[in-house]
Amino acid sequence: MKYIVCEKPHQFELKDKPMPVRKDGEVLLKIRKIGVCGTDIHAFGGTQPYFEYPRILGHELAAEYIEGEAEGYKPGDKVTFIPYFHCGECVACRNGLTNCCAKIKVFGVHIDGGMAEYITIPEQYLLQGGGLDYDQLALVEPLAIAAHGVRRAVVNSNDTVLVMGAGPIGIGLIQFAKIAGAKVIAMDINEYRLRFCKEELHVDATINPANEDVTARLMEITNGDMPTVVIDATGNRNVMNSAFNYIAHGGRFVLVGLQKGELSFSHPDFHKRESTLMSSRNATKDDFLYVMECLKNGKIDPKKYITHRAPFTEMITEFEKWINPKNNVIKALIELD
Repeated sequence: MKYIVCEKPHQFELKDKPMPVRKDGEVLLKIRKIGVCGTDIHAFGGTQPYFEYPRILGHELAAEYIEGEAEGYKPGDKVTFIPYFHCGECVACRNGLTNCCAKIKVFGVHIDGGMAEYITIPEQYLLQGGGLDYDQLALVEPLAIAAHGVRRAVVNSNDTVLVMGAGPIGIGLIQFAKIAGAKVIAMDINEYRLRFCKEELHVDATINPANEDVTARLMEITNGDMPTVVIDATGNRNVMNSAFNYIAHGGRFVLVGLQKGELSFSHPDFHKRESTLMSSRNATKDDFLYVMECLKNGKIDPKKYITHRAPFTEMITEFEKWINPKNNVIKALIELD
């Protein structure tokens, strides 16, 4: 079977290897769609934490069930799965926080992922498609990341939420914040994405920090209150550090984006507001199920932001085009026959 491996930063290779052999407790899946995400882009660029090369990327996956002993599944079923393999024994797992397991193995990050024609996974992570198509199923994982971030912030209808970064995760954050009833502000330096947020997601306001004074605009939009929730989906250290100045008194700052360096902020300013700082890592099964329910009942239509597609064998050629901001990519999907 064919697979694509990131041998080192800025180098993909298309290779062949034998079909995977299913072990007891595992299922064999045929990959149908692969979403390209920020993790893949950072891995390709050499800026992804927790990462070693060579690595087969890919964890936003839609697949066809081929064989296994999983109860309630049959060959041909459309499926996706939770790509965060947890130990079940550490303090986080014992408290139900499998998304931040102390020994977590994220598919496509810590272990080889789904940029391959076939894979095997432990059956416990499998999720039945429930009538969703392959496009929708490939986007469940990034939407679950967003749903988890909004849930961490306990967003409600009294909140004004600033989402920094209007890529796929940021768009998901916007959608779930709006489902929670919040007023939402989108911030990005890409005018195409900001326009998409206005026209398709109906955000309450947008800010482009490349040509606007962010603090002044936030004061204007919020009548001087500032956002009660700030969520970072950029993974940019400078953006994260600046955002400490955007939080309302009593507000929450949630880090969904990830970067390698250290954060720096004024403790007195942070303290006087009684601000809350938290990270949001991965997602839980409850988040996945919530996302799938939102897809089924039409609360979210992620297909509108699938802007680019390519066959599996052409992915290497297309990838560098997808990461060029000039090409206005929101979400790219790799497709297998």
